[in-house]
Amino acid sequence: MAPLTQSVGHYENFPVASWLCPARLRPAVQAIYHFARTADDLADEGDAPALLRLEQLAAYRQALQRCAEPPGESNALPAGDVPAWPQVFGPLATALRQHRLPLEPLHDLISAFEQDVRHTASEHRYADVDELLAYTRLSAQPVGRLLLHLYGVHDAEALHQSDQICSALQLINFWQDIRTDLGRGRSYLPQDVMRRHAATEAHFAPSAPAPNLPARAVVAELSAHARGLMMQGAPLVRRVPGRAGWELRVVVQGGLRILDGIAAIDHCTWLTRPRLQKADLPLLLWRALWM
Repeated sequence: MAPLTQSVGHYENFPVASWLCPARLRPAVQAIYHFARTADDLADEGDAPALLRLEQLAAYRQALQRCAEPPGESNALPAGDVPAWPQVFGPLATALRQHRLPLEPLHDLISAFEQDVRHTASEHRYADVDELLAYTRLSAQPVGRLLLHLYGVHDAEALHQSDQICSALQLINFWQDIRTDLGRGRSYLPQDVMRRHAATEAHFAPSAPAPNLPARAVVAELSAHARGLMMQGAPLVRRVPGRAGWELRVVVQGGLRILDGIAAIDHCTWLTRPRLQKADLPLLLWRALWM
């Protein structure tokens, strides 16, 4: 199952125990969400220098490894020692035990946040779409795989389709947030696509003169690529059981609706950020019904 688009303001593209989620799974979903949100805060919030952020994320990774260890004397805390982030790793430890969650996707999420810190610090630019997809393998695909695990879906085809949906949602979020990311010194715009359309980051400044064909062409190509990924992963909605399958239908249609919104503003997302509105819900439900 893939993460929801625009479900929360703080850590987008992540479900927070929605009303479609079975009650027995909500604590685990919430635990995963708070784990990811806290790591995101360590990477992005405040004014800490990059080196300190990386140290905090390294400590966070150690705390994850520790909470996954079975209870016993070998991992007992020294007297007077207080575990770090207890509000995160207490519920997560319970979810790990109850649902036998795989640990690798959680470590991958931390790796993605570490990459974000290094990305900003080094002014790294992604060479091409393949390099960007390697990043989404860490930042987006683990969420879908964790949720599929909770719903008991483990086959290779379903995992691949989930990866495609999750990567598409992450990319859509990037193309919505070009202005915000560039303001943070972070660019997800693949350099090969930029060169193909003779575009530079200056074209994505709010002051760039219209009609700004290079920037629009870049966003159009990248949006088409994200749509293609979403459509390739969409058959997963018929394989996820129960209410989760219906939630996933709305997720997919929400991502496609954002892409419709990007096209409606001539792909000028650095000027206007398209977002889902309450008025979109009837259309999303209708489209989800006919998937």
